[in-house]
Amino acid sequence: MTEAVETDAGPARITWHRANKPRLVLAVSHGAGGGIEARDLQALAAALPAHGVSVALVEQPWRVAGKKLAPAPKTLDTGWWGVWPALAAPGLPVISGGRSAGARVACRTAAELGARAVLALSFPLHPPGKPEKSRADELLGAGVPTLVVQGGNDPFGRPAEFPEAPEGTYDLVEVPYADHGFAVPKRAETGQDEVLELITDGVLKWTGSLG
Repeated sequence: MTEAVETDAGPARITWHRANKPRLVLAVSHGAGGGIEARDLQALAAALPAHGVSVALVEQPWRVAGKKLAPAPKTLDTGWWGVWPALAAPGLPVISGGRSAGARVACRTAAELGARAVLALSFPLHPPGKPEKSRADELLGAGVPTLVVQGGNDPFGRPAEFPEAPEGTYDLVEVPYADHGFAVPKRAETGQDEVLELITDGVLKWTGSLG
């Protein structure tokens, strides 16, 4: 089911993949370079509803408008705030999530929105080749239980680059050989289907711990 939502940043769109007996809603948005067709978002939408988690794939207003470049972070946050009432409408705890730029939005807004937790897929810890420009403060400041799912070869931040933090701040699932889009080279020991299973299994285990 697709739902159009008006926000102060323009019309957004939610594509719902509902569980029969949902206990949680996982709301996930795309990054700055693609849409909800991303392999990880589609894999989660296919797998989680059978386990009591409704998945809402959110398209930011700039994507709905057909623009090719994402707007400033503040505008992305505005769009996310605008869709939140629709995400919370079922009356269930909502996990705020996204991939890449969408993960940053989820981290920045989680506490104020009252999110149950944050799912950060391919969190862009820094621009490629510029580790000194760290965005770790956004991740560490989410203020709710957070799961990072990160490719082992992500140029925006490999798992070993993530900062140490107090227990309970965030957990990290490493996807071996994967890049920022969770693609793996043909020579990798882990195949593409296995990668997606690793992602969905990790997220399922984590959502189970949230109640």
